[in-house]
Amino acid sequence: MPISRRKAIGAMLTGTAVVAGVQKAPAASHEKLSNKEMVAMLYDTTLCIGCKACVSACAQVNDLVPDTGDSNGLYQMPKYLNDKTKNIIKLYEDEKTGLRTFVKAQCMHCIDPACVAACPMAALTKNEKNGIVQWDGTTCLGCRYCQIACPYNIPKFEWNEVNPKIVKCQFCDHRTDGKGPACCDVCPREAVIYGTREELLRIARKRIADNPGKYYEDRIYGEYEGGGTQVLYLSHIEPKLLGHLVPLDHRSIPEQVESVQNTLYMGFLSPVIAYAALTSYMKKRWQKHEEEAKHIEEETGLKEQL
Repeated sequence: MPISRRKAIGAMLTGTAVVAGVQKAPAASHEKLSNKEMVAMLYDTTLCIGCKACVSACAQVNDLVPDTGDSNGLYQMPKYLNDKTKNIIKLYEDEKTGLRTFVKAQCMHCIDPACVAACPMAALTKNEKNGIVQWDGTTCLGCRYCQIACPYNIPKFEWNEVNPKIVKCQFCDHRTDGKGPACCDVCPREAVIYGTREELLRIARKRIADNPGKYYEDRIYGEYEGGGTQVLYLSHIEPKLLGHLVPLDHRSIPEQVESVQNTLYMGFLSPVIAYAALTSYMKKRWQKHEEEAKHIEEETGLKEQL
């Protein structure tokens, strides 16, 4: 009886496949950059009008074929990130209060990314100059551990291609004109802006100070969550209600894995043990992914990628 891709990957995560052949611990080997060096985005839910100019610009600049598979044939109206969509605008509506808002979703470009730690081939790396999380197809073997490790469920895989890629936002790092992400160029309300992380944190704090009570808990999502991200959010609604902005510890996932390793094993056999700890985390993420995939399939009638 043939086994599905989803079951196959799940089976791999219950064994020792990830541990075997490991050459290094998953703790980040890249040097942490300063906020002044890291490029970043700041998205403000109170300014977004849901026009999706950012979605169209992203598709155009990245040569992505418009996706209509999960939107009843509507142009540039995907409900979820997929292998043809690196950036989406989703609508959140509270059925009880009637409160509505739009929210932008794309790769969060974590300062210490779980996807980079999980990749056994170093196909995902942090750019040494600006911190962008980049994917390199020349070393990727298609294991998709990055998909499972990501707490935001961002990376997607091209199932229908002969030479498939991992698809996610790369901050339009291929643009040679010195500009940042295309989505930031076209937003008519400047709901999403581009700059250094230092600059955008300063802008976000000023908005909070100038507008008492406007933003949820006067909080900048991504300043500390998961060790910090280079995509920052200001929201008037609790972030966890908006989908991918999940509650996370202030320590990154690789840092938590390394902490457990050092506490229990004092560094002994660190590569194998650290990867075993990461595998345990990924198994939990896999269960979460299964729930999300089932929800997408029920809502759209289309099978999710894994």
